[in-house]
Amino acid sequence: MSSEALTSSEYIKHHLQNLTYGTLPDGSMGFAHGAEEAKAMGFWAINVDTMVMSFLLGAIFLWVFSRVAKNVATGVPNGLQNAVEWAIEFIDGSVRGSFSAKNNMVAPLALTVFFWIFMMNLMDLIPVDYVPQLMHLVGLPHFKVVPSTDPNATFGMAIGIFLLVIFYSIKVKGLGGFMGELTLQPFGKWALPVNLLLEGVNLIAKPISLALRLFGNMYAGEMIFILIALLPFYAQWTLSLPWAIFHILIVTLQAFIFMTLTIVYLDMAHQEHH
Repeated sequence: MSSEALTSSEYIKHHLQNLTYGTLPDGSMGFAHGAEEAKAMGFWAINVDTMVMSFLLGAIFLWVFSRVAKNVATGVPNGLQNAVEWAIEFIDGSVRGSFSAKNNMVAPLALTVFFWIFMMNLMDLIPVDYVPQLMHLVGLPHFKVVPSTDPNATFGMAIGIFLLVIFYSIKVKGLGGFMGELTLQPFGKWALPVNLLLEGVNLIAKPISLALRLFGNMYAGEMIFILIALLPFYAQWTLSLPWAIFHILIVTLQAFIFMTLTIVYLDMAHQEHH
């Protein structure tokens, strides 16, 4: 569906709309054909494109790394093995520098978080019309190829990290120690309501900031690509290539920030306060 077939407003709305499946206004099940239909579907609607791309990219990540692990060679490694080994060493160094406790789960989690989010973000470099046009040919009204531009995906990942933080906080410090952190810091037992308010807000802000930072940056990048696609053909190539090159930095940086904050939050969960 090209920009010439739609007004600028319709083109932008079309490319920002997820492929949402749920209960239509007439009571039947199907895909929403617009933002209003998607909104009317309510909480139980599913953004199918986000789910499909997330699982697909996750499967590709697992397949590539497992293939390298099974075919690891001694001596001089090939290009793919060399890249994977460098990535593992880099992330392991990040974990050693930011995580002071001992937990064998943190490094694999950091590796998964970084590459899964990086691959999601990298989809933003696919020209904005290619996938929607392909899906339009098979009868699908919308398809967003970048899962990290969907707040449902970013909040899902952030909530997963948040639950791990809560779990390890209670496991390491005990329920009493965890509640003590929330109620006795930083002003002592005589200011318990104030402590609970401050620490509670600080705790809840962690998943919210994780999710909104990733979503906001990727959504803004996608919006710029869409606006460039509305320009004349000669202007598109003039602007899209420099922005795409710069956007590679954003794609990588956002994955790195999410991974680093995950490590830091888990390190805080493992620290006992006296």
